[in-house]
Amino acid sequence: MSPVATVAGGSGFVGRAIVEALRSDGYAVRFIGRAGPDARWDDLDSVRRAVEGSDILVNLAGKSVDCRYTERNRDEILHSRIATTGMLRDAVAAASRPPALWLNASTATIYRYALDHPQTEDGGELGEGFSVDVARAWESELFEGSLPATRRVALRMAIVLGDGPATGMLFRLARWGLGGPQYDGRWFAHRRYRGIGPHPTGGPAPWHRSRGRQRFSWIHLDDAVGAVRFIRDHPDIAGAVNLASPNPVDNRTLMQTLRRAVGMPLGLAAPRFVLEPAMWALRTEPELVLKSRWVVPARLQAAGFTFGHPDLDEAVADVWRTMRR
Repeated sequence: MSPVATVAGGSGFVGRAIVEALRSDGYAVRFIGRAGPDARWDDLDSVRRAVEGSDILVNLAGKSVDCRYTERNRDEILHSRIATTGMLRDAVAAASRPPALWLNASTATIYRYALDHPQTEDGGELGEGFSVDVARAWESELFEGSLPATRRVALRMAIVLGDGPATGMLFRLARWGLGGPQYDGRWFAHRRYRGIGPHPTGGPAPWHRSRGRQRFSWIHLDDAVGAVRFIRDHPDIAGAVNLASPNPVDNRTLMQTLRRAVGMPLGLAAPRFVLEPAMWALRTEPELVLKSRWVVPARLQAAGFTFGHPDLDEAVADVWRTMRR
C-alpha cells in the first residue's frame, strides 16, 4: 500500500514542486485547500479525514506576501496562516493514526536585520515588525500543545529562486535596467510594517544606510525540495530549520548576477526614493530587497545535507534557463 502525504496550500510553485517530488517517491497525495479537492478549509470534518492515516503532512497554506501591506492584506496574511495551522493541529491531535511528520512553512524573515553576522537556528536573534510577528505567531501555532506521535518542523525558507513571484520581480528589475544595487534611505513615514498579532512589535518602517550591502539569503527550488526529502528521512531533525543556501550574498552581488543572467550590461542603482514608486507599481513591498537577511542552514549542514545549487551564479543561470523555456 502506498504511503500517504497530505498537502495543504500546494498550488504555489514551491508546493507544486514538493507534490511532484512526493508523487515520484511513491506517495498518494491528498490536497487541502479553499476548493479541495480532498478537503476544504471551511469543512473541518474533511480536513480531519485528510489528515487521518497520513504519513506526512505538509502545510504551505497562506496568502502570498507578494502584495502591498494594506490593512486588509496584513490581516489576511496573518489569519490565513494562523487559522489553517491551528485547524491542522486540531486535526492531528484528533487523529487515531496521526502523521509521523508535519512540515509547516515559515520564513527566514523571522530573524532581525543583520549586517554583522549570520543567523542560525540556535543562535539567531528574532527581529521586530509585521513580517516577524507573522512568523512568530505562525510557528507558535505549529508548536502549541503536545503531539507525541508527530515530529514537527518549521521550514524557515529564505527567498526561493524558481519560477515564482519573488524571482520574477527580481528578473524584471534587471531587465528594465533597474538592476543596480538598491540603497535604503529616508522615506515618508508609514506604518505598513508595524507589528501585528497578539504581541505586536516594532513601529514605523525602519531604514538603514546599508549602501547596497544588505545581505540576501536564498535557496534554489531544487534544494528546497531536496531539504524536505532530507528532513523526512532524518527523524532526529525537529523544530526550526533554515532553508537557505550556505552562501548568501549581498545586494550588489545579487543584482550583478541577475544582470549577467539576463544579458543587461547596465543597471541603474535604485535609491529608496526610486525604489518605492517602482515597488508601488509592481504592487509589492520594498522590504523584499531592502531588508538584510543573513541566514545560514546550520542544522541542515550539521546533519550532512548536500546542496545541489550552493552558488548564486549557477543557481540564477539555471532558473533563468528554466523560466525562458
